[in-house]
Amino acid sequence: MKFFFALSRLFDYINTKVGQTVIWLTLIVVLVSATNAVIRKIFSVSSNAWLELQWYLFGAIFLLAAGYTFLRNEHVRVDVLAQRLPRRTQIKIEIFGVIFFLLPACCLIFWLSIPFFYQSFILNEHSSNTGGLIRWPVKLLIPVGFFLLILAGISHLIKCIGYLRGLCPDPMARPEGKSAEEELAEEILHQAELDGKAPQGIVSPGQQDEVR
Repeated sequence: MKFFFALSRLFDYINTKVGQTVIWLTLIVVLVSATNAVIRKIFSVSSNAWLELQWYLFGAIFLLAAGYTFLRNEHVRVDVLAQRLPRRTQIKIEIFGVIFFLLPACCLIFWLSIPFFYQSFILNEHSSNTGGLIRWPVKLLIPVGFFLLILAGISHLIKCIGYLRGLCPDPMARPEGKSAEEELAEEILHQAELDGKAPQGIVSPGQQDEVR
């Protein structure tokens, strides 16, 4: 398993570096959006290029940071039943989901998006809007983003298998801090305790981990 763990660390390193870089695009897109809004309101001047740049930057944030979000276990989970199961059972469900859903879907989209980008690149496709931007750079984000998500999925799969074999820590544990949902749940419990009427059947995320 040493080779696979080394591969997992490499994939995590790539996604971490990309994710930490893409984070700064959030600031840029806010500045671009604010500047465009101010110029439009004060000078009654608008630019399709600036508007499309906002969309491009948002697409870059969403696609390029998907792998990093998955790596940090910060993606949205619609978890109704699995959270009540033992951790090892949860990990087995995670492995099933990665193998039969995540990786096939990502590989399919990656494969189909390559000719989509290539045709746009060969034609040097431009926006149909007056003064708009070229199209192929934003289309390139699709295969790159899903490739990074494939790397994150493979890394997660390796760590899940390693956990079941007792070779690595829990891959579903959050690396640091608490999510907004966890903070909200703890705040509700705290407020209920202050009111002297803590709701029955509700436990904090920390207590859930202790139960497991």
